[in-house]
Amino acid sequence: MNHKTQPFPDYADRASVLNAQRNLKMARSPHAYVRGNTLKFYEWLNTRTDKLPHGPAVWICGDCHIGNLGPLANSEGSVEIQMRDFDQTVIGNPTHDLIRLGLSLATAARGSALPGVTTAKMLEEMVHGYEEVFSEDIETLDGKGSKPASIQFVLDRSLQRSWKQLARERIVDTKPTIPLGKRFWPISRRETLEIKDLFGQDEVRRIVTSLRDRDDNAEVQVLDAAYWMKGCSSLGRLRFAVLVEVRSKSAQTRELCLMDVKEAIRAAAPSYPEARLPRNHAQRVVSGARQLAPFLGERMLAARLLGRAVFIRGLLPQDLKLEIDTLPREEAMKAARFLATVVAKGHARQLDADLRKKWRAELRRNRTKKLDAPTWLWTSVVELLVSHEGGYLEHCRKYALQ
Repeated sequence: MNHKTQPFPDYADRASVLNAQRNLKMARSPHAYVRGNTLKFYEWLNTRTDKLPHGPAVWICGDCHIGNLGPLANSEGSVEIQMRDFDQTVIGNPTHDLIRLGLSLATAARGSALPGVTTAKMLEEMVHGYEEVFSEDIETLDGKGSKPASIQFVLDRSLQRSWKQLARERIVDTKPTIPLGKRFWPISRRETLEIKDLFGQDEVRRIVTSLRDRDDNAEVQVLDAAYWMKGCSSLGRLRFAVLVEVRSKSAQTRELCLMDVKEAIRAAAPSYPEARLPRNHAQRVVSGARQLAPFLGERMLAARLLGRAVFIRGLLPQDLKLEIDTLPREEAMKAARFLATVVAKGHARQLDADLRKKWRAELRRNRTKKLDAPTWLWTSVVELLVSHEGGYLEHCRKYALQ
């Protein structure tokens, strides 16, 4: 593998280095703190469960903040905005996704110096967009919802991206190696051998060849692999970037493909007691993805590596995350409405017409004359904002003043 002679953490020291990186990353802004602190969200939620409506049992994202939504492509080249991270996915209460999204939007509004009344309007628009999906026939869900300019811009970028752009962003250049540095670290001999064995399995080969409609009988060869220092809440787990070459015997072609291998651990998000979840956490992640984001779920696979449950995801150039930290007032409300429709589609696909109708009726309850959104949603977001603001300042004192 591509091991260069420069200082990198020892394999045994990865966890401490990654934890320090995570703490610094979360200190960058209140929004980064919210995104990286899923545990704090669910600690608060566990004290309020009895005050929330019990929605229908569906697969939920579990960590439904703005950065976990974005453009995704399927193997046929179509692109849609869908949920894109399922580490916390469980069969649970859809109100948890709504509250998590509301908190993320409210934090973005605070970062944009928007007045409090705008946050209230954003939550109203969020609920309107979510409810609207549940009034539609299931066959008409895809393609619905006009996209605000900020989201259309990201989608247009996604549609224009190529493998070379993906390679430049993820691995710096298009040479068949992964350059080691800030994001990519060397791996041990054992990790190298086990990754090669993993990609020699037929199931994994089929996932690789399914991307971009490749030849099913193509040969897959691992060219390089590195530890991937990526994300925020996931820092500290096993995560590898794997560069593979796909050789088609019939077409006489050779293509490169970048794969993401990530450890799956127990979800912090609570599931319904009666829910039957896969006991294997990687299978849970893949199952949730296939329900909530079909474009991503179809190119994911649960496996085992180094004795741990991992899931494998094929990366496509069109995959992007939404980065919405600052927004003008009108754009903020449009974005809130549209993103809620994305979440609603993931939930609604799992329900029949009768259950969709009942859930929509429940969402219409608990309104006031001054706020056209459920009072439990507003109260939850306000309490969480107060809790996270204090937590963020204390976090900065501990980790950024060093």
